[in-house]
Amino acid sequence: MTIREQLEQQELQFLSPNACPNLGHAQRMRPEESCPYRTEFQRDRDRILHCNSFRRLKRKTQVFLSPAGDHYRTRLTHTLEVAQIARTISRAMGLNEDLTEAIALGHDLGHSPFGHSGESILNSICPHGYRHYEQSLRVVDIIEKNGAGLNLTEEVRNGILCHTNRIADTKEGNVVRIADRIAYMNHDIEDAIRAGILRKEDLPSDVVEALGDTKTKRITKLVGAVVEHGTEQIGMAPEIQAMHDKLHAFLFERVYYNPIAKQEENKAKLLIETLYTHFISHASLLPAQYLAIAEKEDIHRAVCDYISGMSDGYAVDLYKDLFIPKGWE
Repeated sequence: MTIREQLEQQELQFLSPNACPNLGHAQRMRPEESCPYRTEFQRDRDRILHCNSFRRLKRKTQVFLSPAGDHYRTRLTHTLEVAQIARTISRAMGLNEDLTEAIALGHDLGHSPFGHSGESILNSICPHGYRHYEQSLRVVDIIEKNGAGLNLTEEVRNGILCHTNRIADTKEGNVVRIADRIAYMNHDIEDAIRAGILRKEDLPSDVVEALGDTKTKRITKLVGAVVEHGTEQIGMAPEIQAMHDKLHAFLFERVYYNPIAKQEENKAKLLIETLYTHFISHASLLPAQYLAIAEKEDIHRAVCDYISGMSDGYAVDLYKDLFIPKGWE
């Protein structure tokens, strides 16, 4: 047997009955010859890790737009933290860690520049609408590799699509959905405290008592709650879920809608609107890959794909090149 075949047999022997093994699953839209060393879910993980969209996450906003400090989260560091939490849960529950990791690494590939501010404005101006989880699937299916896509397995594609607010077809996909929220709630608390818009003492006292007074304690408590809940239905005990939800609501009130955190949001929206309108009117300036999308689908789809793939810095630089006068050299 090849190493891959040995790994597939080990999965059948050691994974939970509720896990998703490679054998009997892991079908691709376009059939490919198998790798002798890696399972299909391992190959998906590697394709995501090496793709252009993954590298651009390092320059995309998480909560604070283009923060000056080195220690604020970006979309890339958020993705890595989600992957770590999701893998911990999956390993403890006997689920497929490779499938979990692939979904986690790919879940935010479609995020726009300037985080959810960018998502909101693209959703309002593009006739097709814009939701980052749907765009993430579009990235891996259509946009990556100059239009060829990554040809991922159905289970990874489904997990990426469902990571925000849908029930995934696999337990691993649902683990990523919960790990995503565990990660961003806790690292956003840390970033908000670093930014001076939140104090540790501001957190609801009953949440602190139930989940812990540090990031490590809260993550450990929430991860443990998911593991202890079991694999039949991925979730948490009701009392822990209630504290989780209360913390989530608190962060929306005090951080995500905080005027200090969002003070540059109107500028970001103006920038994206201006770029969008410009390329709708000047389609010939689009890169060749996006011109092909315009011809196959329509110009709005192509412009939305182009802008949503930009990093914060690239969008700002492009705006300057197009609309800010330069000194005569």
